[in-house]
Amino acid sequence: MTWLTPAFFVTALLYASVGFGGGSTYNALLALAGVDYRLLPAVALTCNILVVIGGTWRFHKAGLLPWKRALPLVVISAPFAWMGGLTPIKETLFLSLLAGSLFVAGAALLLQKDRADEETVPDRKATIADLLTGAGVGYLAGLVGIGGGIFLAPYLHITRWAGAKQIAATASLFILVNSIAGLSGQLLKLGGSGALPDVAAYWPLALAVIVGGQIGSFAGT
Repeated sequence: MTWLTPAFFVTALLYASVGFGGGSTYNALLALAGVDYRLLPAVALTCNILVVIGGTWRFHKAGLLPWKRALPLVVISAPFAWMGGLTPIKETLFLSLLAGSLFVAGAALLLQKDRADEETVPDRKATIADLLTGAGVGYLAGLVGIGGGIFLAPYLHITRWAGAKQIAATASLFILVNSIAGLSGQLLKLGGSGALPDVAAYWPLALAVIVGGQIGSFAGT
């Protein structure tokens, strides 16, 4: 826990500055620390919520959150995130999916093309592909304990959905709702296994991400 707390603080600060919650890195850090894999999603999703709730509010107050266009993505993904959280999964498969998702997310971020003038990006209507992507990302988010924004944002960027700050704001809302839905499923699953009380032992990490997340979201807006 000694090194995890500052690591979670830095992660929250950096991820919140671009509208993310940090769930992917929280999971990786917890796995490296040897934490019971059953607890990883619940701890990571809780930290996600604490980070992006402030970021979502700041993006909204700054007028950067396109609610009408973002809500369809959120509404379609939330039930799938809940189902993902409820899905039983073996440790080997869980760690394989987590590692694979981190690799794909990193590649997606690296393969994005720079756009010289974000102000010229036209708003476009949501498509079937957008909704299917939201549903798939939602399920994966609930299953492995990530908010899903790290997948959604590159997709929206590549498909020229909006400018960078609007995408960051949309990702923040997406992560918030899917983390809540995924966490509810994970807690139900943990309650059945008897491991639920063990989650409370990681409260210092929650405090670290609250502080780091608010600093990062302020810088991002």
